[in-house]
Amino acid sequence: MRKILDALTILSTILVLGILGGGFFTYKYVQSPQFQKKIMDKVLGQVQGLMPDVLGNALPDVTGKSVPVKPSIPKMF
Repeated sequence: MRKILDALTILSTILVLGILGGGFFTYKYVQSPQFQKKIMDKVLGQVQGLMPDVLGNALPDVTGKSVPVKPSIPKMF
């Protein structure tokens, strides 16, 4: 029984160290400038593909006359 418990302890220690090491290296990779540049390139590539559609659909072809706006602060004098 003692040998089984020792083996489980060693296995558990190896697994915990592996998880901690993997988390550390993942954190370092995500914080690296290369990873951030790669993500920004992907995001900007997708945004650039959407921009012509958004601007083309949002801007009207023809506008009407301007609407007079009342001043929000009444004149005292």
